[in-house]
Amino acid sequence: MTPEKSDKKPNPALSKPVQPDDVLAAVVGKDPIPRSEITKRLWDYIKKNGLQDAKVKTNINADDKLKAVFGGKATVTMFEMTKLVSAHIKKG
Repeated sequence: MTPEKSDKKPNPALSKPVQPDDVLAAVVGKDPIPRSEITKRLWDYIKKNGLQDAKVKTNINADDKLKAVFGGKATVTMFEMTKLVSAHIKKG
């Protein structure tokens, strides 16, 4: 048996390039990129710098660059991170 092909289409809002502001650009780069790529680059940065909490894997311990993105918070959950990052995206 072959698995059914999914008819689910990717969300066009996630694939449309958005412009990171200067604060977010310090982490993900200044060029317009899709939201999905912003999330990927954030996780690459978090992993590269060992910022994922060792005990609570859903928490991110911010360094100075991420603190700026996270509104000064030292620790955020990965769910909070998405909401906080949205504030640093310029539409269109």
